[in-house]
Amino acid sequence: MDIALLVIAFLCMVVGIIGCIVPGLPGVPVAYAGLWIAQATEKVDFSWQMLLVWAIVTIAVSVLDYVVPAWGTKKFGGTRYGVWGSTIGVFAGLFFGAAGVIIGPLAGAVIGELVGGKEIAEALKAGWGSFIGLLFGTILKLVCCGLMTVALIQAI
Repeated sequence: MDIALLVIAFLCMVVGIIGCIVPGLPGVPVAYAGLWIAQATEKVDFSWQMLLVWAIVTIAVSVLDYVVPAWGTKKFGGTRYGVWGSTIGVFAGLFFGAAGVIIGPLAGAVIGELVGGKEIAEALKAGWGSFIGLLFGTILKLVCCGLMTVALIQAI
């Protein structure tokens, strides 16, 4: 039974890493579930503090995944129109697959800035900030899932 659970835990890690890039898969929460599945075996014994810290990290990274594109928009000179557009674009992009997840925040920020009266160059700069924020969030998720995978391997 332990071997089956460990295989499932490792599959959760792989799906988690894939989910950091593919829309619709909650990468970090799936990887975190893998830690709990491994914990159910006799081979792995994570401390409750470690599981609690990973729970907090999982929640924080999941929230940041939606917030960081808007933050990037603001950092690159976007106004509240661009921030709102980026936020709406994150959610709207989910309906259009991988391309939508990438293009949604960028397009939303650009459209928001144009609606707010900005020139195209300024709107594109804000959209670029949204895209940079999206990349930062993706890298953050990949690092998180990678570290969870390392923790699992070390625990075995």
